[in-house]
Amino acid sequence: MEDESKENSCTSSLCCISHHPGFRGSIKNSTADFVVIEINLNNQLVNVAHLLPKVCTQQSEHSGQCLGDKSEEKTVKPLNNMPNTGGEIQMAPYTSEPCDSADMTVASEESLDLDFILDTSVNEELIQFAMITRLCEDTSEKCSSAELSLGSYPDRNQRASVHRAVRQRFPFLMTMTKGSEILVKEDRHYKELCRLVSEEESEDFFRFLDAKVQDATFTFKPDDDKEHRKAVHHFVSKHFGKLVETKSFTAVDSGGQQKASITVRFRERNKPSKKRKAADTQEDDVIYTGFTLQKENLETLEAISYLAKALGVLPSDFTYAGIKDKRAITYQSMVVKKVSPERLRQMSAEFQKKGIHIHHIHPVSQPLRLGRLKGNHFDIIVRDVRAHSGDCTSDLKQLVQEALDNVKAKGFVNYYGPQRFGTAQSVQADQIGLALLKEEMVMAVKLFFTPEEGSDPQNKAKQHFLQTEDAKESLALMPEHKVRERLMLRALNRYGVGQEGCTRGWLSIPHSMRVFYVHAYCSRVWNEAVAFRLRQFGDRVVKGDLVWSTLEDKEGSKPSLCQVHTVSAEEEAEHIYKLHQVVLPMPGNTIKYPDNKVGIWYRERFAKDGLQSCRFRVTPLKLNIPGCYRALLSYPRKVTHHILEDSVGAMNEETPEQGSQTCGQSLSPLSLSLSFDLDPSCYATVYLREIMKCDP
Repeated sequence: MEDESKENSCTSSLCCISHHPGFRGSIKNSTADFVVIEINLNNQLVNVAHLLPKVCTQQSEHSGQCLGDKSEEKTVKPLNNMPNTGGEIQMAPYTSEPCDSADMTVASEESLDLDFILDTSVNEELIQFAMITRLCEDTSEKCSSAELSLGSYPDRNQRASVHRAVRQRFPFLMTMTKGSEILVKEDRHYKELCRLVSEEESEDFFRFLDAKVQDATFTFKPDDDKEHRKAVHHFVSKHFGKLVETKSFTAVDSGGQQKASITVRFRERNKPSKKRKAADTQEDDVIYTGFTLQKENLETLEAISYLAKALGVLPSDFTYAGIKDKRAITYQSMVVKKVSPERLRQMSAEFQKKGIHIHHIHPVSQPLRLGRLKGNHFDIIVRDVRAHSGDCTSDLKQLVQEALDNVKAKGFVNYYGPQRFGTAQSVQADQIGLALLKEEMVMAVKLFFTPEEGSDPQNKAKQHFLQTEDAKESLALMPEHKVRERLMLRALNRYGVGQEGCTRGWLSIPHSMRVFYVHAYCSRVWNEAVAFRLRQFGDRVVKGDLVWSTLEDKEGSKPSLCQVHTVSAEEEAEHIYKLHQVVLPMPGNTIKYPDNKVGIWYRERFAKDGLQSCRFRVTPLKLNIPGCYRALLSYPRKVTHHILEDSVGAMNEETPEQGSQTCGQSLSPLSLSLSFDLDPSCYATVYLREIMKCDP
């Protein structure tokens, strides 16, 4: 691990983790040099036209969940001849009433075959998860709260078949539906029943419950212990009493002895009321449309503001999985509420004038959620590649290859990139976030309206507001597409520019935009905490560090079953953990801090910023910041590169002459073409910085 210094031309005080010379170069000479494509949970690029599942194209009149809903994606296979299960399966697996007899057709063998229903990789994940769950004897939250997502299943019948197939194969697991995503976790009721009867009986009983065959019965093995039978009765009644009923009866066995048994049968189904709640009707009327947003030289929030204005909806009606770079060509999934697919298609030509292209328009059933993506794919051109410090004898190809190999093996420090805070801005987003956390609403508004360099209309409007505090006149000067600023000014004009008026002003902009500024502050603190930790301890894992404690996982990947653990002195001495397992907390009200100098640093930093008593809740703005843990290191995936000679075009990376530049030679400028994938919330500029040993 090494500190950055002036020698390697890094302008920040952040740290690197690998040792290699690096090289110079520049990025974002044009937007076409920096292309970002979101990767959905299915590991597919969202700009690929064939992503729309057949079920959506064949049933476009339904609000099926398709490409673009980042909250609900994994590879699924189409199902044929799927049984009709008669309804949506809700969160609790066995509390819904049994289906009509017509809907209780016994599932075909094919429809219960997980190898047929699930994609191979998903099926393997499920088998591994089931094995871990079955072997886990821990009764704590560690095992019982672990979840596995099987992905998105837009068609309701398809979801029902997946539910049934999983629970028939693994009756000790429960399946849940969130929107169109299916989650799997341990069934606590199964474990409880196993304490009363054998595992074989428990499995058969839960399969009986799941089948919901109306006239079927299930009988436990004969039991002479009255108290034990009473416990079984109580268990069934407590957890499944609305669905089934139990009764004890006595029978004579082959030896002439009377033995009592418990029989379970489904209750008769009551006819549902024909009355519908108003809320149900309103929910049916909600329209969600998913699409892929392609933008160029626009911030995500700026693009949303423009789309909202053009479509006549609020910016808060748009949901997305993540924010993408401004100075780039980016592709990302998005969902808009209250806009039909037809309306969106009609407006597509108008959006193109702003550098916005809309693709893969389709109906979906619900909005997106932040973070529901696999990562991002990058295609980047680094221009004018050359060695550091005027070294004209370096083999450029060797410099690049060494840098890429080093970072592939060791990873890179997982800093938040400069775009998180606002590049080239006089007031950065984290400064506004700090003011909001301190509930200094007036100061936050002044920072929000601090103009940048230049005399464009929005800067003139901002300057006018700071000089006059006349929100009405400033609103007239503010361009129409600056939706956030106009919403704020409209509220300030109505409620005034005092503490209450400024609070109302912040409440007038969408929650996702308000919380963005607070997250920017937390990200700044995280960056500085990591730099401090690396300077203090280097690449050693020391007592008090926080680490992922989980089943062994390969380097760089996010653990699926994890909890945060504080490293002990014994674990430090025995080198139990590696640096890639270390996490640092993003500030919030639900996390713990390292029990070493890093934890002290956090407390001192908060005190310095006036946040000693901050609970990371801004009640007036309805903001709650729970915090999270972020891995100290990240690892690139699928890295490929080529050396390009700008005047000629691409050169084969195996060509030996491509990388040599000597002082006496006059060669065409060389560029590096890089393609790679990164995990969500990882920054390509940070990865490039680790490779190049300078700010690109």
